Amino acid sequence: MKRAVRKFLPALAVLLLCAGGAAFYFKVPGPLWERLLPVPEGEPVTVLVAPGTNARQIAQAFEDQGALEGSAGELARWMVHFGLDRRMQPGYYKVVRSAPWYVARQLREARPCLLRMTLIPGADAYSLREALSLDVASEGDALHQAVMDDANYPEAMRVKLPEDEPSRLAFLQPESYLVLERTPAELVRAASAQWWRRLGAAAARMTKQELHRAAVIASMVEREVLHDSEAPRVAGVIQRRLKDGMPLQIDATVVYAWKLQGRRLTRVLRSDLGVDSPYNTYRVSGLPPGPICVPGTAAWDAALSPEDGGDYYYVAGKDGYHYFAKTYAEHLRNVDRARSGL
Repeated sequence: MKRAVRKFLPALAVLLLCAGGAAFYFKVPGPLWERLLPVPEGEPVTVLVAPGTNARQIAQAFEDQGALEGSAGELARWMVHFGLDRRMQPGYYKVVRSAPWYVARQLREARPCLLRMTLIPGADAYSLREALSLDVASEGDALHQAVMDDANYPEAMRVKLPEDEPSRLAFLQPESYLVLERTPAELVRAASAQWWRRLGAAAARMTKQELHRAAVIASMVEREVLHDSEAPRVAGVIQRRLKDGMPLQIDATVVYAWKLQGRRLTRVLRSDLGVDSPYNTYRVSGLPPGPICVPGTAAWDAALSPEDGGDYYYVAGKDGYHYFAKTYAEHLRNVDRARSGL
């Protein structure tokens, strides 16, 4: 009897092993199998999961991007089994290249990784191209294409958009964004959506021309003001001078005018004020034809709600704060104070 049992036990073990293997292969691997079959080691493969994709499309992405040793259909079935089809979020996933079940197992614990892009207040088309490391000659000016593509903006915002690239840049919200890819199109989509969320209600009440005018003023405030607390007061000076027909005489527009001609100024001298450009507010009355940079939050708020008062002049001191004046005589005294640092 004992001998018969000893002969039967190995056979039973083999039978159970085969049954377990069959259950793993044909049905569902249980917790024991998951412990016995660790994920293979290897260099992780990064796979991009795009927004709005279903389980089959996601599985196909893992196959197309070299992370799968098997078919996309198998991976899709495992994703459905694990509930991944309902909770996979867009982003980059790192997995070890392996069979469909192993990949699905890794995805149960994986978290999507997104890339960061930052739009800095005061940026213009030139500095933005440099920040994005864009080679216009080789990439066909990807920034221009992204900015001018209406599809990259919220639908309700499109009727308010100007027709040129520098003006459209003013309708992007400077912030840091988490994106799927570091491309101009991704940045425009994220930054325009954020701008519309913040200012869309105010923009909807304005005509396209009124909104463009506010964008131009906001851009000048952005480049003129170092301390946000002064933004409404500077915007008030600009509005007051425009109303009274006075030239704006804003140095930042002179800097931009020279940049358009290929020269970059770090300091505006009297000899620079003669540049022949519609952006030179020392020579041309009224507003320049378009924004000179991407305005930040404080600059936009100031342009939409300028401070009431009687100031017509300002000059920056060495600490970046401005001396404001109602009369030209007072302004000249402030210039002396600013130069002396008093």
